[in-house]
Amino acid sequence: MAAVLIGIGINVFILPFQLLEGGVFGIGLLINYLWGFKIGMTIICVNLPIYLLAFKIERSYFFNSLYGTLFTPIMIDLLLPLKGMIELPILISACVGGVFIGTGTGLMLRYRSSPGGIDLLALLLSKHFSVNAGFFIFFIDSLILTSGLLIFKDRMMIYSLFTVMSVAFLVTVLTSFRSINAYPK
Repeated sequence: MAAVLIGIGINVFILPFQLLEGGVFGIGLLINYLWGFKIGMTIICVNLPIYLLAFKIERSYFFNSLYGTLFTPIMIDLLLPLKGMIELPILISACVGGVFIGTGTGLMLRYRSSPGGIDLLALLLSKHFSVNAGFFIFFIDSLILTSGLLIFKDRMMIYSLFTVMSVAFLVTVLTSFRSINAYPK
């Protein structure tokens, strides 16, 4: 279900305005906008080195995140026909897309899984530094957005900041409260 939420967020709300998200999703979007490569396949390729690192450092995160890392890019590519299905103003679309992506990502992280890439890296850093994963995600996502602004030189890209803020907020909320099921004693 979380991967479906992410796929809907990207295809229905982010792609129609060529907005960016952060993390490997943002990298996948950048590459798609520049060269037309499929977003899901790009995400899988970008995830590979991060997963090798996770395998070396924290194998439980590696194994827990395999589902999210493989299923999320597949859902993004499968749900591409939904692109532009709902027409909203760009600001609302950026925020609603962020809500969908943040909810999907936050749900995965809450249960010690991840859609991969930067989120997995954030989970590893969060464990090591005892800082909420949402902070790391927001920081890295901001760097990716800045890259998008520099590459495309399009002021419309600033709306992507609302997507990143929505994602970071929901990830922070969903990973801040412990659940009986999320953290076995």
